[in-house]
Order: sequence, then C-alpha cells, then structure tokens
Amino acid sequence: VSKKPTEVRMGKGKGSVEFWAAKVKPGRIMFEIDGVTDAVARQALELGAAKLPIKCKIVTRQGEG
Repeated sequence: VSKKPTEVRMGKGKGSVEFWAAKVKPGRIMFEIDGVTDAVARQALELGAAKLPIKCKIVTRQGEG
C-alpha cells in the first residue's frame, strides 16, 4: 500500500510504499515445515502464530511417512 507524505499536492506520480498487505482466506495453509521433529515444528509455529494478527490453527498430515 502506497502513501504520499502529508501536505503534498495531488499528482506527480505514486507515493512510496508505506506497508505490504496480503489477503488470507479462512482455511488457507500458510506454512509447511519438514525435516524436524513434531515438537520443534509445533513450537516454531506457535511462536510464529503469536506474531500474526489472525487466529491460527496447527494441523498435521496423517499417514505420511
């Protein structure tokens, strides 16, 4: 999302990038972790979920191996 500084006239191109945004629909898998134990993966995902402004749910794939 771009934004122009305050007290700047209209025109003269697009403003600089203020922040990045992405739409995430419910049920979307955001992260997949492989190559570590389940405990380490769960701990990493819980720490990451705490930093996100949305509700997160950790799911596992059964029968893989």
